[in-house]
Amino acid sequence: MAKEIIFSEKAPAPIGPYSQAVKVNNTLYVSGQIAFEASQLGNIKVEAGAVMENIGHILKAAGLGYENVVKSNIYLKDMNDFTIVNEVYGQFFTSEPPARETVQVARLPKDVNVEISVIAVEL
Repeated sequence: MAKEIIFSEKAPAPIGPYSQAVKVNNTLYVSGQIAFEASQLGNIKVEAGAVMENIGHILKAAGLGYENVVKSNIYLKDMNDFTIVNEVYGQFFTSEPPARETVQVARLPKDVNVEISVIAVEL
């Protein structure tokens, strides 16, 4: 079983001892992604879009796309943002969306408002 570290220069570099993503056999585990540029923070719609784009860059670096995502986890600072984040998220998964859960958390890295992680498989 080979383990491959996946990295995209188009997504934020890890801010700790972890990888953007790890691929084992035909499964890709993408670490939680956040919006990282100050200009993306404060507007939940822009922030969620940036997070989803970061995920897309990492998927692409692994030779995959959004259609390969089978599971996602969404962490929100405020559950009142659920509808807006759901709307943005839905633009990236237009058919056969992955399984997922969404939870509100007390705090997220860099005080962002949303963090999303995914698991994808080669189909």
